[in-house]
Amino acid sequence: MHRRKLLAAAGGALASGALGPRVARAADATVAVDPRPDFGRHGTWEGWGASLSWWANVLGDRDEISDVLFTTADTPYQDLTLPGLGLNIARYNLGACRWDTVQGSAMVVSAQFPKYKQIEGYWRDWFSEDPASASWDWSADPRQRAAMVKAHARGARIELFSVSPLWWMCVNHCPSGAPDGGDNLQSWNYRQHAVYIATVAAYAAEHWGVPFSSVEAFNEPTSTWWKANGGQEGCHMSTAVQEAVLGHLRTELDTRGLRGTPISASDVFSYDEAIANWQSLDATARAAVGRLTVHGYQGSSGDRNGLYQQARSADKGLWNSETGDGDSTGLTTATNLCLDLNRLHPTAYCYWQPLDTATGWGPIFYDPDTARTGSVQPKYYVLAQFTRHIRPGMRMLATGSDTVVAALDAAAHRLVVVAVNATASAQPLTLDLSLFTTVTGQSGTVPRWSTVTTPAGERYAAHRDTTLDGKRLRLTLEAQSVQTFHIDGVEV
Repeated sequence: MHRRKLLAAAGGALASGALGPRVARAADATVAVDPRPDFGRHGTWEGWGASLSWWANVLGDRDEISDVLFTTADTPYQDLTLPGLGLNIARYNLGACRWDTVQGSAMVVSAQFPKYKQIEGYWRDWFSEDPASASWDWSADPRQRAAMVKAHARGARIELFSVSPLWWMCVNHCPSGAPDGGDNLQSWNYRQHAVYIATVAAYAAEHWGVPFSSVEAFNEPTSTWWKANGGQEGCHMSTAVQEAVLGHLRTELDTRGLRGTPISASDVFSYDEAIANWQSLDATARAAVGRLTVHGYQGSSGDRNGLYQQARSADKGLWNSETGDGDSTGLTTATNLCLDLNRLHPTAYCYWQPLDTATGWGPIFYDPDTARTGSVQPKYYVLAQFTRHIRPGMRMLATGSDTVVAALDAAAHRLVVVAVNATASAQPLTLDLSLFTTVTGQSGTVPRWSTVTTPAGERYAAHRDTTLDGKRLRLTLEAQSVQTFHIDGVEV
C-alpha cells in the first residue's frame, strides 16, 4: 500500500525485465482457448475494484470521478471524454486517525505522515461501545464516505478494510506502526478492534444504506515496515494477533446480525507470504475466513498457483485485493494481471489508487494540496481494455498463455479475449477456437479495441477490421499494445 513495496519485491515488475519462468512471447504464437467448464477451474468473474482511501479523502465528493470509475458511461473529463472503467468493487478504508485529546492522551503522528493520508475514524474514545453514545462521531471521514455512497449508488459492492487499529488501540498511540515494526495492537484491544469494524459495518447498513459485502481486519499484517516514522497508517500483526482478532470479529459481526457478511484475510503483501501466513493460522481462524485475499506487489514473481491451490483446498474464494506499480504505460499492470488471471485464478482484481499523486502509479494524476485532477496516463486505457469487457458473471477460460486471457459470456454467446504485447515489435498471434462447437461471429467480423502505450499511440480505439477464418482468428498485435476482441456466436 505504499510505493517502496514494489521496489522491495523480489522479481519486481516488467520494467526490471523479470517476467517469470512461464511467460510466453506473443511471437508466432497459437493460443487455444479452452471452454470446457472443468478445465482450469478458473471460476466465475466477480469484478474489478479499487480502494478509496487517500484520493477519496480529497476528491470523494466529485460526481464526475465516480462516473469515470464506477460506470461504463463515456464521461467528460477536462478536454477529454473518458470511457468509464466500470469498476464494481470499492474498498472503504476504515480510519485509524483522530485529533481529539482523551484524558491527556492524543494520537502520535509521524512527521512523514501527510494529512491527506490520515483517514478519520469514528470511535472517539474507549469509554463506550454504544454507537449512539458521545464516544462515537458519525460525521467523520465525510469525503471518503461520500465516495463510498456514490460508488454504491452506481452499483458497486463495498468492502470495508482496516489498515491500522484506531490510534488509541495502538501500544504507542501511533497508527503508522511500532518503533521496530512489530505488533502494535494492545492485547486488551484485540476485541475492541473487532468491535470497531463490526459496529461501523452495522451502522453503515442501517444509516447510510451501504451494506458491506465483506470486511477485512488487516492490511499486510506480516510486513515489518509499518513503523512509527512511516508515511501512512499501518500495523504489523503476528499470527497470534490475527487469530485472536479473527475470532472476535466473527463473533461481533454475528452479534450485530451480520452473520452473512464474510471476513476476508489477510491482504498479505506477496503471494509467497500469503501462502506462509495462511498455513500459519490455526483451524479456528481459518474457519472464520470466508475469502483469501492477497496483494500483487510481488510483481511477476511468486507462487501464484500455490496460493490458488491453498484457497481451493480450503474451499475459499480468492481475490487480488490490491496491486499497483509505477509504470505509467500500464504494460506492467497488464502483464502481471495476465499472470494473475492465468495462474492465481482470482475472481476479482482491485487496483490500489485509481487517482494518485505520483504520475506513474495512478491512471489519473491529482494534486492533494489543490484538489486538482490532472493528466490521464496510458495505464487508464489499458485497464479499460480489461474492465469494460470482462464483466461480472462471465466464466474465465484457460488459454495456456501468460499474455492472453479469455472470458465467456454464455448468455450472450460471446467470447472476450484480451491480448498483451509488451515487446518492442509487432507480433503475430493466432487464436485457435476449435474446442468450441460453433463460432459464427457477426458475419465473420470481430470487433476489437486497441490501446498502444507509446506516446502517440491510440487510446482505447474501436475497430471493425478483423475477420474470422473458420475457428481461427489471425491477428497482429502492435508493439507495446493491449487489444480486446469480441467473438460473438460461440457455443460450447
